[in-house]
Amino acid sequence: MDLTLIVVLVIALALFFDFTNGFHDTANAMATPIATGALKPKTAVTLAALLNLVGAFLSTEVAKTISGGIIKEGDGGVLITPELIFAGLIGAIVWNMITWLLGLPSSSSHALFGGLIGAALVGFGVGAIDFGVLLSKVILPALLAPLTAGLIAYAATKLAYAITRRYDGKPDGRDRFRHAQIFSSSLVALAHGTNDAQKTMGVITLTLVAAGIQTADSDVQPWVIVTCAIAIALGTYMGGWRIIKTLGTGLTDVKPAQGFAAETATAATILASSHVGFALSTTQVASGSVIGSGLGRRGSKVRWRTAGRIGVGWLLTLPAAGAVGALAALVAHMGVVGIIIDTVVGVGVIVGIFLWSRRSEISHHNVVSEVADSGRAVKIKRNPKPKKKVKS
Repeated sequence: MDLTLIVVLVIALALFFDFTNGFHDTANAMATPIATGALKPKTAVTLAALLNLVGAFLSTEVAKTISGGIIKEGDGGVLITPELIFAGLIGAIVWNMITWLLGLPSSSSHALFGGLIGAALVGFGVGAIDFGVLLSKVILPALLAPLTAGLIAYAATKLAYAITRRYDGKPDGRDRFRHAQIFSSSLVALAHGTNDAQKTMGVITLTLVAAGIQTADSDVQPWVIVTCAIAIALGTYMGGWRIIKTLGTGLTDVKPAQGFAAETATAATILASSHVGFALSTTQVASGSVIGSGLGRRGSKVRWRTAGRIGVGWLLTLPAAGAVGALAALVAHMGVVGIIIDTVVGVGVIVGIFLWSRRSEISHHNVVSEVADSGRAVKIKRNPKPKKKVKS
C-alpha cells in the first residue's frame, strides 16, 4: 500500500481516537456540576468542549513524550511503522468503545499506550519499548497522581467544611460552592485539553517521523495541534452520558463543597503533570479526587465496591488494548490485505457497539434523573437542626 495513503489512514484513525477520548472523559469535569445542578447537561458539555479546544493549544510536552519517548529510535528511525501505529490505534479505540458501552470510566491514555506497545512488540520485539520512559512518565504517574489528587481533595474538603461551619441559627453558606463549581469544573476541562489532546498529537507526530516526513526532534506541527484540538472538542460535546451516569451514581457526592474540592484537586494535578510531560490518566485523577473528597467529610462513606470495579478496569486497560493492538498488528503484517481486514473488522466492531448502545440509550434528556441518585454513592448523616440559644 502506498505510504502516503497509509499515513492518511493513520491520521484519520488517530483523530477518531481523539474524538472517542473527548466523549469518554467528559465526565471527569462535568459529572459533579451536573449532579449538583450547577450546570445544565447541555450547557456543561458545551462549556467543556470549548475549554478542551483552548487547552489543547497551551502545551505540547505530553505530545513529545509519546512521539519521541516511549517508542525507541534505532539506526533506521523510530522502531515502529505507520502500519503498526494503525494497528495500535485500533486496539485503543476498540477498548474505549467497550468501556464506554459499559459506562466504565477507564483510561483512554492507557488504552492508547497499550495499543501502541502491543503493536510495537509484534513488529520489533521488546527492544522497541523504552521501559525507562514508560515507567517514569506513564506507570509511576498512574500510581501517584490519583493518590496525590485524592489527598489534595481530602484536605480541600476538610478546609471547605471548616470555614463554612454551621453555627446555631445561621446558615453555613455551603450552597455557594455550587456557583464556584462552574469555575472549578471549567478548570478541569481546560486541564483535560492540555493533557489528553496532546496524546493524539504525539501519535500523529510519531507517524510522520516513522514515515520519514519529519525528524524525531521536530516540534509538533501547527496543523496537527489544530485538528487534534477540534477532534477532542467535538467528542466532548457529544457528552459521554453513560460515563457521566457512572461517576454521578457511583462515586460522586452531590454536595457542592465536595464537588468543588474534587474538581480543584483534579485540575491542579493534571495541569502540573502536563507542564512536566507526564501522560497521566485524567480519569484516574478525577476518580481519586472524588474518593478523597468523599473521605474528607465527616460521616461520609465511599462506595468502595464501585471504586473496586473501576480499579479493575484500570488494571485491564493496558493489557487488553495491547492484546487487541498486537492482534491487529499480526493481521497488518499481511500487507494491503491485512490493512483492509483490520479496517473492516474495526469499523464493524465500532458500529456494532454503537448499535448495541441504542438498546438502552442515555442522553442529556435522562441523565439528570440518573445522576440525581448519586446520594446513594456516598452516605451522609443528616445534619441536626440548629439549636436555639436559651436566654438566661
